[in-house]
Amino acid sequence: MYTEYDKIKRIPITIKPDSRRIILRKFNLEQETILRIGRQLNGYSIEQIDAIHDHIMTKFSQRHRDFSGFLDSVYDELASVYPQTKAFNYKTRQVYCSYFVCEYSIEAAALFNPSMVLLPEKNDPDKTKFVLSLRAAGERHISSVEFMSGTLDHNGNIALDPVGGLAEMPVVVRHEPGLSKVEFHPATRLDERVIFPVAPEEINGIEDVRLVRFEQDNRITYYGTFTAYDGHHILSKIFKTSDFIKFDIHRLNGEAVNDKGMAIFPRKINGQYAMISRQDGDNLRIMFSGDILNWRESTVIKRPQTPWELVKTGNCGSPIETPQGWLLLTHGVGPMREYVLGACLLDLNRPDKIIAELPCPLLAPDADEREGYVPNVLYTCGGVIHNGRLILPYAMSDAVTGFATVNVDELINSMKPL
Repeated sequence: MYTEYDKIKRIPITIKPDSRRIILRKFNLEQETILRIGRQLNGYSIEQIDAIHDHIMTKFSQRHRDFSGFLDSVYDELASVYPQTKAFNYKTRQVYCSYFVCEYSIEAAALFNPSMVLLPEKNDPDKTKFVLSLRAAGERHISSVEFMSGTLDHNGNIALDPVGGLAEMPVVVRHEPGLSKVEFHPATRLDERVIFPVAPEEINGIEDVRLVRFEQDNRITYYGTFTAYDGHHILSKIFKTSDFIKFDIHRLNGEAVNDKGMAIFPRKINGQYAMISRQDGDNLRIMFSGDILNWRESTVIKRPQTPWELVKTGNCGSPIETPQGWLLLTHGVGPMREYVLGACLLDLNRPDKIIAELPCPLLAPDADEREGYVPNVLYTCGGVIHNGRLILPYAMSDAVTGFATVNVDELINSMKPL
């Protein structure tokens, strides 16, 4: 019935989840359990406490950058429930805290739905640095945000930087309704930084970050729009960073942000921020605002029409500027809930107008990509253009991540004018 675009090429690179990637997180027990464990430890001998402390330090301290510091960070909350801990010596306090801390494998289930941005620095004139964001899913399929880095050479060849053995969450510097400020230690490598849910509305996951490199007044800011999920409701949010160390995480507000798939344009258009979205679950929409956090109205620019997208259509990342127009990657859901990727072109000055569209899917699941946590699904949260090529990271069946590439001029010339 339909086949994918014949000029797109898959790159033989696959990013697979690694269950050894772990973070420390605390978990909450009933108050009576907190009191009972405190009372029992209070009755242990110094020798018993020393033995437990030696055990946990030997077994866990080398797996984390600051294991003792994390245990210490849990203490104040426990002491408020069981004040007698103030009489504990340091080792007893650490042992006590260890009963309320666990390791969490952030990639135990999947590593998928990537987005990609280019960095401006040029350490090597023949290579361009990039950052990749990925959705990691662990126990109970709670999603967090991970980062990887790599380089593209002049021919579009991808070299991924090695991933280290450590992973850690940022420190929450400030938290209030609608805003969280988090910060990683500057000594951490990019691939060690994990944004794990911290706000109540995120407790069941931070999903599908769409990264964009936003340029204004000779300044570069990286935004990432994403979906927060609390297990019952979704909420659109956005983070802002200039260095991938300090992040301001805001809630998006307004009647026009009541669904998934928000993606910011990489610059203002006619003095306003612009964003692609899918508020009604079916149609592709665009909206404009003078305030990046508040969105009131949206306009439908594309409805499901072709056989591969009759269930629904949506965006796959921020539009990418080309001389011919804004290249917008899309996804469509067709028969048997198969997700395929598509592409269209928006007018540069009037991005609410689609001027051309690829008459076939850009990419569809092949025999090696259709098996996974959610079968028959290809998805991306954004690619980049580099030396005339679209570099497209994409997820296969909500499980692993791969890459594809296509010549941009050939792609646009293959589109059907509307």
